Amino acid sequence: MKKQTLAAAAALLAAALALPAVAQNVAVVNGKPVPKARLDTLQAQVKQQAERTGRPVPPEVEQQLRDEIITREVLAQEAERRGLEGTPDFRVKMELMRQNVLIGELFADYQKNNPVTDADTKAEYDRLVASHTPPPGAKEYKARHILVEKEDDAKAIIAQLKKDPKKFDDIAKKQSKDPGSGKQGGDLGWANPSGYVPEFAEALKKLGKGQMTDAPVKSQFGWHIIRVDDVRDAKAPEPPAFESVKPQIEQQLQQQKLAKFQEELRAKAKIE
Repeated sequence: MKKQTLAAAAALLAAALALPAVAQNVAVVNGKPVPKARLDTLQAQVKQQAERTGRPVPPEVEQQLRDEIITREVLAQEAERRGLEGTPDFRVKMELMRQNVLIGELFADYQKNNPVTDADTKAEYDRLVASHTPPPGAKEYKARHILVEKEDDAKAIIAQLKKDPKKFDDIAKKQSKDPGSGKQGGDLGWANPSGYVPEFAEALKKLGKGQMTDAPVKSQFGWHIIRVDDVRDAKAPEPPAFESVKPQIEQQLQQQKLAKFQEELRAKAKIE
């Protein structure tokens, strides 16, 4: 009776000791354990990618990843059975993959020790906002134009408009070759001159409110008749909220840091 009790106790103890080992494996394929660490690493990669895209990880993904890990082990064992890991081509590819993983670890270590701070991100945001602020005295123009192919046609339109300026909209709708503004009576809306081709911009800046070009303006698109309906001081565009663009700015700064890190390492290396 005592022997049976001791045997049962030993079996329970062996089972209890085996539990941690089983928990460390995803499965056992053809007698070979598949470490859970592989699944954990793959899950971490999927989670990181989901965080970058802002999408949640569906619940069923864990089972899919587990099946993927097992399938990989089955295929890898078959490749080993066929002796494919001993080929020169395999060894070259493995070395390249080893380098890729090692470089990835290097970059991760660098980013961990050289993080982009909130202060860095805010400073870059402020710089970007300031770069879109127009210089003092800059103007915006609400203009219209009529675009034609020939200079003589443009001159004829100018002569007609000098007699009857109110016909500008109708002529633009009927004769302008600009498919966008032509349908709107030549209306280009409010814009900074820098948004136009140089010839158009220079002619625009010489006009005051209600004035029209006396002569056709030549550009790569054809001949323009330009009229300014209104002028105002240029305004900076409304910037997006800092929090809404913070992740993109952080990512950009991280890429810049990594690029600089690579350049520094390359410069220090002795290359013969």
